[in-house]
Parts: sequence; structure tokens; C-alpha cells
Amino acid sequence: MGAQKSIHAGNAKIDFNVDFTHKLCSALMFHPFRNSGGENPLSLVIGSLCIKHPNLFGKSEKLDFLWDKGLCDSNVLVTYRKPRPEWLSQHAFVIQHSTSPEMGTHGIPVDNFSRTVSGGVNLCRLSAGMDLSEPASSNWSSKTSVKFEHVRPINDEGRSISRDLHGFPVTCSGRYHDSMLVLKQESRFAKANDRSFTRGVRLGPAFLLTSLTGGSIVGDIAPYQAFSIGGQGSVRGYGEGAVGSGRSCLVANTELTLPLNEIVEGAVFLDCGSELGSSRHVPGNPGLRHGKPGSGVGLGYGVRLKSQLGHVQVDFAINALQKRTVYFSFSNIS
Repeated sequence: MGAQKSIHAGNAKIDFNVDFTHKLCSALMFHPFRNSGGENPLSLVIGSLCIKHPNLFGKSEKLDFLWDKGLCDSNVLVTYRKPRPEWLSQHAFVIQHSTSPEMGTHGIPVDNFSRTVSGGVNLCRLSAGMDLSEPASSNWSSKTSVKFEHVRPINDEGRSISRDLHGFPVTCSGRYHDSMLVLKQESRFAKANDRSFTRGVRLGPAFLLTSLTGGSIVGDIAPYQAFSIGGQGSVRGYGEGAVGSGRSCLVANTELTLPLNEIVEGAVFLDCGSELGSSRHVPGNPGLRHGKPGSGVGLGYGVRLKSQLGHVQVDFAINALQKRTVYFSFSNIS
């Protein structure tokens, strides 16, 4: 939802977009039907510029440039792809620079953990590397990423910091920045006729979808690298990271949808998550200092609307402290 304009310049395509749907509505809905306490939701409006060139040097090389800019966030992503035969791994060279508030670990829960406000820590990231996608073999797909990453924490005034507002280190090195080499390997399994990697069970006209996500980190980490639990993509009814921040996590989501007509579905859901008592192993123990419970349960109901313009999703959630939150999202805009 927003304003979008596309133009063509030679072989390149340029997209302009102003997106105020997800973040703006989230800001409004975190304080449903009441004063937001001075927070300006318009500060979360994001403008986007996307430039795509399908034939950069005349040999089908693809260059994508993406720039997102808001008052609190910025992101620049440049991707270059050189075509290779299908039986060989596909290479993509990626450079990215972003600045955004770090809410998952250093954010402070308020309003009975239903929302999270800034803790004065923002992350400025610069990364460069390569993605290798292996050719699909039977039902398996594999992707390997190798990149160099430089992370510099800054305060709300843009100055470099090495400690948070309570005097605890915010980097792994203890200095004003962390530099690291990141190696990531992903392998996925799906049948050829699957539309996604998530499976559900059909119960008459209803559809039951259940997912379980977990992980654990071994070795030295910076606080911002901890798992954050809570929020729309985790445990609804809580602010981002308001449930907990830990070296380990386990999140379960269950949702039952029932079609009401051809384009509208009703849903009920139950989310729960825990950091499995691992918050004390995060440097500085920000979870304990910010009073995060470490585990949480959210339940609620929602509406799903599918149209030619896109998909609208509205969820009404309540957390374990009886605090209500409304989430709104709009996707797949044509």
C-alpha cells in the first residue's frame, strides 16, 4: 500500500515506491485507539528506489540496485549476477549498507511487553560477499553465502558507541566496531509440486498450519547477534524482542484458517516462544536488565483478504499479561 511508479530507461527499469503499509500501521496499531504517547508514526514511512538492468555488458549480466530510506532506517543493496549454465552453481556478488535501530536485544519493552521502544542502540552494517546457489538435485536445494561484515553501533545522534545506556559492551570486540567473516550454509527439502516449504493439514474446509523453529549459538557473540523472541514474525501480542533475547530459542506457531467466502478467510492462532534460560549467557544480560520474561504465549484471531491488488492480513492478539495488540500487513502489491 502506497505510491508506486515505474519507468524504463533503455534496457533498465526504474521503480519508485513509497511504502507506508506495514511499518506505519504497526506503529498505529501498537497503541490501538489511543494516544501514541508522542511517538510520530509518520517517521516510519519508507521510500524506495529500485533500478534493474537485465543486460549490463551485453552478455545477460544482471545488476540490481535497491535503496530504502526512512527517517530511522536506510538500506542500500547492490547485486550483480553473471549467467552460468543451469548445471553449474549460480553466483551473485552482493554489497549492502544499512542503518537501523537494534530493537530485538537492546529495545526496551513497555505497555506490558506489547511494544518495544528504542534503547539508544543502532547498527550501521557494511557487508560484501558472494552467494552460491547449487543446481537443484531431486528435492533438495542448497545455498552458500560468504561475506565480510563490518558492524558499527551508533547512538541516536549518530555517534559511534561501544557501550549501551547502562554501560555494558554492545560489541564482541569491546571496541567501536566488529569485523567478521560470515559463512552461511542453507539446505532445504521440498517436493517438486510444493509451493512452499511449510506444510499443513486439511481439516474439512479448514486448514491447520503448524511450525516449530529453534536454534542455538556456540562461541563468542555480540549482544545484537542473540536470538530475539517476540513480535509479528515470532510471538504475536508482544513487541519486537519483548519476550526474550538468548543464545538459544524455541518458537512454535499454530494457525487454523477457515474460508468465509471466495476471498476472505478467518483465522485463530496460538504462538509461544522461549529463550530456554539462555539469556544469562548473552554478554551484559540485556534480557534480564530490561525485565524480559524469557517465555511468552500469545493467542488471537484474524482476517485474511485476498484480492487482485494484494493480500491483506489483520491479526488481533493478546499476550499473557492480557495486553491487546493489532497487526496489519499488506503484501503482493501488483
